[in-house]
Amino acid sequence: MQEDMMVTGGCHCGAVRYEAAGDPVYSALCHCSDCRKSAGAPMVGWALFPKDKVMITGEVASYASSEQATRQFCARCGTGLFYRNESIFPGQIDIQTATFDDQAAFPPGIHVQYAEAAPWMEGAHELPKFERYPGL
Repeated sequence: MQEDMMVTGGCHCGAVRYEAAGDPVYSALCHCSDCRKSAGAPMVGWALFPKDKVMITGEVASYASSEQATRQFCARCGTGLFYRNESIFPGQIDIQTATFDDQAAFPPGIHVQYAEAAPWMEGAHELPKFERYPGL
């Protein structure tokens, strides 16, 4: 993606929208226990952008998930959106990639905190795959 390009996204209900310009510093899948508990999922996809390249509209609520970290989510529907931590990512904001409008925009390039991954994660790629869940 070039500097003049934008990735867009938002929450489930549409009350919060964002645009991020240029390429992220990285796109990663995080397996840490904080991300798993916050999202209620076995891992969370993140793309890290400079804060000055991200524009957010709508009401975002914040939760201090640790002494340095703040997780932000839609105040209306609760969708997790952003992670801020000035001690490890000064001047930057992590965006949950599952909230991108274009899921192909930034495929993950790394796994982080994999030591904390669910013990069954290695075998998960061998499970049966359905185009859609049967019955939906």
